[in-house]
Amino acid sequence: MISIKDLRKVYRGRHREVTALDGVSLDVAEGEIYGVLGRSGAGKSTLLRCVNLLERPDSGTVTVGGVDLTALPERRLRTERRRIGMIHQHFALLSSRTVAGNVSFALEVTGVPRATRARRVAELLELVGLEGRANAYPAQLSGGQKQRVGIARALAADPAVLLSDEATSALDPETTDSILALLADLNRRLGLTILLITHEMDVVKRICHSAAIMRDGRFAESGRIADVLARPGSELAAELLRLGPAPDLPGQTVLDVTVSGDTAERPLIAELARRFEVDVRILGGTVEQLAATRAGRLRLLLPGTPADNTPALTWLRDSGIPTEVRA
Repeated sequence: MISIKDLRKVYRGRHREVTALDGVSLDVAEGEIYGVLGRSGAGKSTLLRCVNLLERPDSGTVTVGGVDLTALPERRLRTERRRIGMIHQHFALLSSRTVAGNVSFALEVTGVPRATRARRVAELLELVGLEGRANAYPAQLSGGQKQRVGIARALAADPAVLLSDEATSALDPETTDSILALLADLNRRLGLTILLITHEMDVVKRICHSAAIMRDGRFAESGRIADVLARPGSELAAELLRLGPAPDLPGQTVLDVTVSGDTAERPLIAELARRFEVDVRILGGTVEQLAATRAGRLRLLLPGTPADNTPALTWLRDSGIPTEVRA
């Protein structure tokens, strides 16, 4: 649905240049929720603005639904942008308009008849849980309600793609949960493809099927969550399933094992102890219900050095269980 190839964007000032995007490539499948994670200044917002060509990249291509947006003249580009909805961090609502007026605005500018607009607005407000608030003004709404208006407005033109620019960062934890639940529900019910940027790992955990870590205008790592969890040494997996620093225990083997999907159902420790006649101790562990799967990471202690435990470590890896020796 979204294909980004070798995207580069440089901001040029009087005395210096800043490379915001440095050859970025990304593919988002139809119906997928893809999260791009990174700190402020990593290039996330520039990436998002380049997807709908609000920022034109210096080089590279952006294809949405099979259409290369970077090759379009401005008039055709305006038409294609209607297929892409946008949710903003600070809501970007018109304070002089009611809830209904804000949602209908995108339809007004495209010439949709009044009666059709009214029906569509009513459908959208019901969809986002704002029935009965059509005549309220933004100043009368909570932060979560304002963001629901922003989501309804982004959906007004029935887009195939929804872009989310830190949509929950201005909200409290409880409201964040409700907005994430709404986005996940819209993804399931409408088949929306959602590309979101965030600095919060919990957002990725809650609703994303795929994710990328962005740093200095590049992707440090990317992939489907299920694939990331199976990738030894994955930075994303370590952040999704955090265990903290490993203890220093000379002469013993400290290892982290990651389980997800079918492997999460196996009596792993019992199998390991029985097969290799070793006493297995659990030093720590975490289990998370991720959007794509239930997964966990265990930190185990085996007596003897890693060389002594080579058969056990080989068996774990051959069984498809990502295993990292920590000490």
